[in-house]
Amino acid sequence: MGLGHRSLSGYMHIRLAAASICVLAAGLSCPAEKVQKPVTTTADVLNHAENHDDVVLFFTGSTLGALKPCGCSGGQLGGLEKRKGIFDDGPKTGRMIIDTGALVQSDREQEIIKFRVLFEAFRLFGYDVVHLTAQDVETAGNLGVLTDGDRPFGVISASGQGTGVSRSFTRQLTVEGHTISVNVTAFDAQAARIDQATQLFPDGDAARTVNVLILQGCEGSALQDILSAMPPTVDCVVYPSDSDEPRVLSQPGARPLVFTVGRFGRHISRVSVTIPPQKGRLALQFADVPVGEKLAEDEALVRLYRSYQQLVRESRLLEKYPRIPLPDGLTFTGSADCARCHEYEYELWSTKPHADALAVLKKVGSDRDPECVICHVVGMEYAEGFITEEQTPHLKDVGCEVCHGPGSAHAQAPKEMVTTEPQMNCLDCHTPEHSGEYAGHEEEFMKKIVHWREP
Repeated sequence: MGLGHRSLSGYMHIRLAAASICVLAAGLSCPAEKVQKPVTTTADVLNHAENHDDVVLFFTGSTLGALKPCGCSGGQLGGLEKRKGIFDDGPKTGRMIIDTGALVQSDREQEIIKFRVLFEAFRLFGYDVVHLTAQDVETAGNLGVLTDGDRPFGVISASGQGTGVSRSFTRQLTVEGHTISVNVTAFDAQAARIDQATQLFPDGDAARTVNVLILQGCEGSALQDILSAMPPTVDCVVYPSDSDEPRVLSQPGARPLVFTVGRFGRHISRVSVTIPPQKGRLALQFADVPVGEKLAEDEALVRLYRSYQQLVRESRLLEKYPRIPLPDGLTFTGSADCARCHEYEYELWSTKPHADALAVLKKVGSDRDPECVICHVVGMEYAEGFITEEQTPHLKDVGCEVCHGPGSAHAQAPKEMVTTEPQMNCLDCHTPEHSGEYAGHEEEFMKKIVHWREP
């Protein structure tokens, strides 16, 4: 089933344009030199020296609305419900959990729902303080959560002027007779000079204090320039994430410890704080903890995610999904219509995983989530494509027209609008985020969907 070259290429141009429009910024980036990538497995950290650390600071951030990996293939990292086991590895009385912001990617309705879910997750996990970016502050203000007096965690931001949000948060941790103050401050490098950050930290005993600076607004600024002006009182600098994995940007043993937390909740940064036996500054050690799929799930967060799925369903986001018209009056006809002439291909396709794609989402309750459904149906991004299973049952699953294009013209004039080679748009859905095992195994994946006679 397919289209002639002219109409099909027009369709594909529209498809690629729509895909480009839907790409959202996934975090800030700043140039850095001599990047040191931490290599630590989850098992390494969860078996960490019988927890001899005096204090452990856990950092998350740049979740960007990724509440849970899609689960379409194995080996995926992330998921709010898996964080508890990592947090519980820290000392009970000397643990602090900090989120560095960038909760969601936009102000779309689904992202707003995710924002509320994340605030509830922070409460359930016992977060101490959450930093909000400028976009986070705007979203939180619109939702009214900044004035929530029952919120059990602190909220800070360098962009919260006029909203009642402070720039700083302090918590004192008492461990084996020692009291350690952890000061967390948000700082916008574009709005003020970095050397002014010293004024944001309270005076205290440096040997019993950890000063953490969450840096934002550093686009276009060189890392070394910022670090050279950094006040000596700063112990940790959390830099905006520009990759999915955390990165240590400072030299081993250097002060301050500069790192990113990664994106999409796939890793948690663990900073161990140890009181030296002799007088001197507290010792800091960074570890990257992957949020692996084998970690146990926290039932409270599992229930929270189910509530999120129900909210998405009740909000009818699938029906509201923005769609554009197909060019040249084309429409999708559905795979069953193709079977009138391509019976062999249709029958064989019917036995393949693509033919049961929507049912996979039903099993996990995501069949009304547009972020998931778009890769499991035909043409959801178009006005003539899939809407819901009730309204467009003939367009469910990854059918013929996903690869061959809308079939109306070919069905009406098979000889004039001849079938063309299928357009291999696999990477539209088999992305590293959704299908981490695809890259490098394309031939193996292709064998799973072969439904034609010729090689």
